[in-house]
Amino acid sequence: MDQLCGKNMRIAAEHLGDGNELLIACGQQAPLFERLGEDVQAETQHCAPFSTIDIRDRAGWGSANAKPKRLHAKQAALVAAAQLPAPMVPVKSIQSSGVCCIVGPTEQAIRMAELVQDELGVTCIVNDAGPIQLPSAGYNVAKGQLTVAQGALGCFKLEFAQLQTLNLAGRGALGYGEAEATARSECDVFIDLRGGEPAFPSYQKRNGYFWADPTKAGELERIALTARDRVGEFEKSVYFKLETSLCAHSRANQPGCTRCLDVCPTEAIFSAGDHVEINSDICAGCGSCAAVCPTSAVTMNETPFEALTQVIAVMAKVYREQADEAPRLVFHTLGTGNDAIARLARYGAGLADDLIPLGLEHVDRVGHAEILAAFGAGYAEVLILADNETDRQAVAAEVELAQAMLGGTHHSTTRARVIAADELSAAADNAGRVSQPILLVGGRRDITRVSVAAMADRIEAPIALPAGAPYGAIEINPDKCTLCLACVSLCPTGALGDHPDRPEVQFTENACVQCGVCESTCPETAIILKPRLDLSNDALIPRALHGEDPFECISCGIPFGVASTINRIVEKLENKHWMYTNTDNVQLVKMCNDCRVKSQFHGDNSPMAMGERPRIRTSDDYRDS
Repeated sequence: MDQLCGKNMRIAAEHLGDGNELLIACGQQAPLFERLGEDVQAETQHCAPFSTIDIRDRAGWGSANAKPKRLHAKQAALVAAAQLPAPMVPVKSIQSSGVCCIVGPTEQAIRMAELVQDELGVTCIVNDAGPIQLPSAGYNVAKGQLTVAQGALGCFKLEFAQLQTLNLAGRGALGYGEAEATARSECDVFIDLRGGEPAFPSYQKRNGYFWADPTKAGELERIALTARDRVGEFEKSVYFKLETSLCAHSRANQPGCTRCLDVCPTEAIFSAGDHVEINSDICAGCGSCAAVCPTSAVTMNETPFEALTQVIAVMAKVYREQADEAPRLVFHTLGTGNDAIARLARYGAGLADDLIPLGLEHVDRVGHAEILAAFGAGYAEVLILADNETDRQAVAAEVELAQAMLGGTHHSTTRARVIAADELSAAADNAGRVSQPILLVGGRRDITRVSVAAMADRIEAPIALPAGAPYGAIEINPDKCTLCLACVSLCPTGALGDHPDRPEVQFTENACVQCGVCESTCPETAIILKPRLDLSNDALIPRALHGEDPFECISCGIPFGVASTINRIVEKLENKHWMYTNTDNVQLVKMCNDCRVKSQFHGDNSPMAMGERPRIRTSDDYRDS
């Protein structure tokens, strides 16, 4: 059936009126079907819930050489994925009273104030020596230099240096008052017309912040149209979920994992001691933190890993059943990526017939685990369509990690790569299926390990990974290690443990996330991180990294301490320190705590000795005297 938006619209109206949930395979005409649903609701008092999906631009159109069997299989895969339940995303309310601060040159700042003063409560902070203008009653004017900017819509906090307010009282020329060294201000909307570097990184994602080059024609009017609407109560998605107990950021002030801090484009993540915190007002939901978090302390509400792997698996399964071959997968953005696919479908060769598109709000959300999960589901290639160089850099490290794992299993590293829009029509570089599909059950680390193992013909040596990878081993220099076990006590994932009966450091490699807490904690600098992926069963069980026999007390024979440490202490003290020269005090070092106390108490030179106990006097003693 086709032309539901045209000659067959009556059929669509009948199905909308029967009350059953409906999926309409026409994304382009979604507004038309929404209006049709409203008409059906008005006539019949009920309308079936429905959604729309585009299978024409994304799957139906291809080059002249496209195989119809593949196109139909791809359409079936997209329809199957569209019927999966969407995750529920919590929201929070943001209040904006419309208090606006405009910072920039006098002429442009005043002009902007005139444009928005009817909707916003405006204060202009000019930063130049331009001619002073008498402001209207709709806004205030001051002069100063912006030094600090924080916050987002409804909660901006600004700091200024040498702030001077405009003195409007009295006769004569207008002038600014006495300068304040520092001044602070709060506002709901922040318009930055300074023309230099924006006040925030990835400023386009900072809600309520508007930056523009004031010399560019039309910029002020463009900003004013949007800024005027930033008044009232808004709902903002809470994109993430943070489980601080899983975070490996730090322990006891010793630095550990900083992966999410390093990749966050909006600086919404900050250190809060042993764990990180995320400012939900600033977070733009790109998902880069969840993609690199080694412990799943950060997960996404909008695209949780479990939901994403379910979509990946369903599309691969349906395509294989329809086409009897392995598909390829391309991650793309729902905005620019969708537009690029539509242009290619309508004016170019269209998507390659075996390439299934999966749209996300941000491709930053794609990490090595998502890529390996796709290979585990049976895709022959996994591609990421980058909208720009920023996107390409954001996913570069995760793609490199996935490629290292592919290379370690003797597969071509080009099976996973970042592409541009002009490569969407290209045929596959890697023929055949990477692996038999596996069941995508478990967390990011579990699925990554199982997927890589499925791709490996045989388990050989551990796969070497790039520096910073969240998998690996640690090495302990036995000549430096004193078995103080500080590393064991601070390991945030339990990868390091001790032996209950002897001085020994044990290590479970599968639990290690290479956070570096043990390395920074070790007082002897005896620990070295070694990024790698060990697919053998040895990685799943504890193994001894370094251990020694305990020292036995020379008095009672109870084991205590580390033999090498006790011997080293004796060697450094005996006949080299005045307290341990020409005396048997060195023997105290070789005793356990209990025997050491007893020996000191009963020794000839005991500092606690009180001399001979006096004889008890009786009444006979007094009579004799």
